[in-house]
Amino acid sequence: MLELKNLGYQVKEAEGNFDILHEINLSVEDNQFVVITGPNGGGKTTLAKVIMGLVTPTQGSVLYNGTDITNLSITERAQLGISYAFQQPPRFKGLKVRDLLELSAGNKRLSLDECCQCLTRVGLCAGDYIDREVDASLSGGEVKRIEIATILARRSDLMIFDEPEAGIDLWSFSRLIETFRDLHEKKEATLIIISHQERIIQLADKILLVADGNVARYGPRDEVLPFILSETVAGCGYMREDKSR
Repeated sequence: MLELKNLGYQVKEAEGNFDILHEINLSVEDNQFVVITGPNGGGKTTLAKVIMGLVTPTQGSVLYNGTDITNLSITERAQLGISYAFQQPPRFKGLKVRDLLELSAGNKRLSLDECCQCLTRVGLCAGDYIDREVDASLSGGEVKRIEIATILARRSDLMIFDEPEAGIDLWSFSRLIETFRDLHEKKEATLIIISHQERIIQLADKILLVADGNVARYGPRDEVLPFILSETVAGCGYMREDKSR
């Protein structure tokens, strides 16, 4: 289980301190599928980075399976079974796709079939990509899918994806939807996905609506999604929602 308690993140600016996240309290049960959504600049990515340890909160705590991991490094969190896929993945000149998959799997030698399984789940053919370098020769969408394949190769207990649909073509997006559905149905991991795509949101057990650094709404998909859709049609209602809920 993942628990966030009174979590906050504040940055200093010339005009004074500015809250990026404000007193976030929530819990995510094992094997749940949670989608984080909300207006741009609301704090979604910062929240995900706090969970992974890429950002250190200025208040509150992060607990994972009952252990306080607030001050643990990224490496230590990864060793506990937490993985993170960036919205804009890095490139690695000189590093081949197979190398990256094997590093992600814990420096384990992977067979062609194992590599193929990971790459096929994100819509890539192992024969075309396994010996290619993860460099500028690959498109943004290809690098994005390869990064997601590395998360699958690692077999983490908690997988965090920041807008996995970004830069991916429609065919690959459909394949990705099936991958997330399959992961969830087989209870392979707890999934936290930042997304604005309704097809991804429809897969969620719960939706976390983040706006202006606050939890505007958190609950079952069937309760939160109709609110989001109605407010989107009526105009941006995220900021008007009572933050005390």
